[in-house]
Formats: sequence, C-alpha cells, structure tokens
Amino acid sequence: MRDEGRPFALLTGTRDETAMPLLELTNLTVHYDAICALHGVSLCVEDGQIVTLIGANGAGKSTTLRAISGLCRISGGDIRFAGESLRGVAAHDIVRAGIAHAPEGRGIFANLTVEDNLQLGAYVRRDRAAVARDHDEVLTLFPRLRERLTQNAGTLSGGEQQMLAMGRALLARPRLLLLDEPSLGLAPQLVQTIFQIIRTINARGTTILLVEQNAHMALAVAHTGYVLECGHVVLHDTAAALAASDTVQRAYLGL
Repeated sequence: MRDEGRPFALLTGTRDETAMPLLELTNLTVHYDAICALHGVSLCVEDGQIVTLIGANGAGKSTTLRAISGLCRISGGDIRFAGESLRGVAAHDIVRAGIAHAPEGRGIFANLTVEDNLQLGAYVRRDRAAVARDHDEVLTLFPRLRERLTQNAGTLSGGEQQMLAMGRALLARPRLLLLDEPSLGLAPQLVQTIFQIIRTINARGTTILLVEQNAHMALAVAHTGYVLECGHVVLHDTAAALAASDTVQRAYLGL
C-alpha cells in the first residue's frame, strides 16, 4: 500500500475525483468493556485533505483515532485504508501501511533525547538514506528541535513537545497523519504556529485527520468536518459550512 520512495514532503499530484477515499470508516463500533464508545461511526477522508473531528469531551473523537491506528479493538464495522481493511491488523503494521498517530498528550519518551524520540518514528523503516532526508526535512519544519537534539525530551516546553510528537510521526513517512489535540495546553501564539505547520504539512502532500477541541481553528484549516456527539456522527459538511452553522456556532464556537 505504501510507496517507499515518496518523501513525505513531496506532492503526489492532482487527485482523481473517481478514486476511492484514502480512509473510509463504515459503521465503526468500539466498546470499552460494557460501555459503547462509538456507535456505528462512518466517515471518509479523501487523499490530500485535512478532515477534522469536533465535539465535546467524551464524544468519541480520540477513540476514533485510536481505532484507526490499531490501539483499541473494533467491536463492529470496518476501517479501510487505500482500499484494504485494517480490521485485526497490528498497530505496527498499520504504521508500515502508511498511517502515523501523534496522540493526545504527545506520548513522547521523556527520558530519551529529542534525537532518540525522532529516530523511534522511523523504527519500521529500512530506507536509511530516505530517513536521513526526512529527518532533515522535519528539522527544517521544526527548527526548535534542531537546537535541542541532545536534550532529554522531558525538558522541552509543551509546544516543543508537540512539535516533537508531530516530527516523530512524520518520520514514519505517513500517507495519513492522525493528530489528536495538537493545541492542547499551548499558549495562543504557539497554537497559531502549530496550525500553520499543519497547513504546511498538508500542502506538501500529507493527508491529515485532525481531532481538536479548538473548533474555530480546526474548521479554519480543514476541508471537511464531522461533528461527534456521544459516539455518533451528527453533522458532516464542508468546514466552511460547519463554521457557518448555527448549531455548530452555538455548541462549539461560542457564538
């Protein structure tokens, strides 16, 4: 499913409108013991897009990303990536297939250096020359990390840790990048920086599925969006249409 020769920074060309979605969830159901967290969620992510999931805490947004990346078990339905089912596929094989996940809370290894954390992102790759090129690309995208390669990751600021989580995910050379709450706990100025980087990553050819509490910023960068409530998709439209919706404005934009 992956093109091992395609650096994450290169555009893949014009999208064929007749092609299948890059990612498709069909009637996805996930349980945590007796609790149903997702109730038949269906959504599509087209190649080259930014798609955002918005909703209140507990709506099922993070669970959706965890199901896609193989970190929680699917009870029903299916997840198809590039036309192939991911149901029952191990998490490390999902990374090999072309999906990388920057989780909520960043998930960095605090006692390892910034460089070690980055190298872990490329753990499943064997194309060492391409890894070196992508490593340099990541450090160009996140210049603060270049200055801190030998520091322990736990000594970084919150914004720097978020940059590290995103850079580590990019070193897996994903076709699809899952971002879970990238602005969480960051100062407003850093939020602007992170979202500009998200735009840049997408413009360079990486498809993004974004979970974000800051619905205003998420809808500003996304092409399309889904609103989740209590594990159900209740709205789906272009990002511009959702931002203009009275329902979304009242519930999520504070208008």
